Amino acid sequence: MNNGKAKQGGIGRQARTWFTRLQNLRPAGGPDAPALSLRDPWPGDPARGARLVMGELEFGGAVLPVHPEIFVTAPGATRILRAHLHGFAWLRDLRALGTDAARSRARALVLDFIDTPKPDPIAYAPDVAGARLASWLGHYDFFAASADDEFRQALLSRLVQDARTLSAALPAEFLDGRALTALKGLAAASIAMPEHAQYLPRVLKFLVPELTRQFYPDGCHVERSPAAHLLALQDLTEIRALMQAGGETPPPELLASIEHAAAAMRALRHGDGGLALFNGSKEELANLVDLVLAQAGRARGTLAHLKSCGLFRIAAAKAVLFMDAGAPAAPGLDRFAHAGTLGFEFSFGKDRLIVNCGAAPALAGDWSAALRASAAHSTLVIADTSSSEIKETGLGRRPLNVNVARQDGGGTAWIEANHDGWKQVFGAIHHRRLGLSENGEELQGEDAIEAETPQPFNIRFHLHPNVTASLAQDEETVLLRTPSGLGFRLKAEGAVPRIEGSVYFGQSEPRRAEQIVLPGHQDGPQHIKWTITKA
Repeated sequence: MNNGKAKQGGIGRQARTWFTRLQNLRPAGGPDAPALSLRDPWPGDPARGARLVMGELEFGGAVLPVHPEIFVTAPGATRILRAHLHGFAWLRDLRALGTDAARSRARALVLDFIDTPKPDPIAYAPDVAGARLASWLGHYDFFAASADDEFRQALLSRLVQDARTLSAALPAEFLDGRALTALKGLAAASIAMPEHAQYLPRVLKFLVPELTRQFYPDGCHVERSPAAHLLALQDLTEIRALMQAGGETPPPELLASIEHAAAAMRALRHGDGGLALFNGSKEELANLVDLVLAQAGRARGTLAHLKSCGLFRIAAAKAVLFMDAGAPAAPGLDRFAHAGTLGFEFSFGKDRLIVNCGAAPALAGDWSAALRASAAHSTLVIADTSSSEIKETGLGRRPLNVNVARQDGGGTAWIEANHDGWKQVFGAIHHRRLGLSENGEELQGEDAIEAETPQPFNIRFHLHPNVTASLAQDEETVLLRTPSGLGFRLKAEGAVPRIEGSVYFGQSEPRRAEQIVLPGHQDGPQHIKWTITKA
């Protein structure tokens, strides 16, 4: 979109918003009940539901105390946590708990929001409003169907107002997956309240161009985050289901996008069924990923190559190797981006061995930034400086050129790549070459720094917390033991390994872990070879 069109779009959006505010000054006159009963298709967490009943909202490792002014201000909460609060997706946690106390808590919080005259401005963001519309309508039978007339009338009136406001705000200014969430919410309102919200043509107007912009040709989401990809695929399957429930024919572009995104989703999983930990991702529960793929349907065995997005995958026998060998997501798409260029993960069967440290995007403070730094990834780090500059809303300095080639055959599949993320600060280029044998039992690696001035560096191998590490008697080999009893050896040429502490935010709770570090010195070799071999 050029600047002229963007300016015109902004003026039009502003005019629609002002007109909608005038409309919303009048009583909305909502329907007595949704014309069509919708059902949120995703499972909740009863433990989180119980915690919410007790007065704490937990999301993404962050905890937010629920207080009377919670929808006005949430001191210290990140945007992601505030968006989750005002999006009401946590209703599925209360539904999973399923008690009378859970239902009462749901009604009380919904009513608190409706009665708040000036909520946190984030409540009106298109993605947040879309999430709230879908959540309220998707859980209506749980918390509202048996409520009194006054509650239901207040709820339906607010639904009509929010749908009207969201429609005026489209197209969403966000370039990332949040635009899909906004469209999903408006589709839900149109299908459930057709006499008050005939907005489906507006959804379709923006949906097809959005699909083209949101996904690479290989089906991977443009944020290059397995977690963001999972959320986008969930939104697409919900939009399709909403249209089918309303008797509408989904556009063929939507069906094709779901099929391609599902193939990419299958390729972003380790052997345990969870997600690879790149760019803001956690493992996620394997059964949730299974459910999303089941909802997507078709092409169940298909795997995407992921070449376009640069999250390369090599599978050999029981082993799976992932490598981030692509340029970071572009500005506007980099809210979850990490400085993990050329980082890798390696699993054997259902055992994860080498991992990245995970993410805590909803958590305020130093942890979120630390987990995005290069040192929290299984890659080379020069002079304790990240390959990309970490900023709260994305990345600053970053690799401008990431070159990669993949070669299969000869008994070993290789990925060879380099990037210039340190060119500006150190005049250095990092080269990495990874090769996985066809039986999956040997991973070979080479790391080299190309620079006029030799650089100090560390090559880090973060271990999954279920893996134990110990130095062999020669003190040059690290022995690794997995929960299933398998053994592996890591050995290097040109560096003496050491074992250090690490942390792992890849699951619901942070855990202590270990990492193997191969140190490189300015007066030492700038080229290190290493192998990980099944014992």
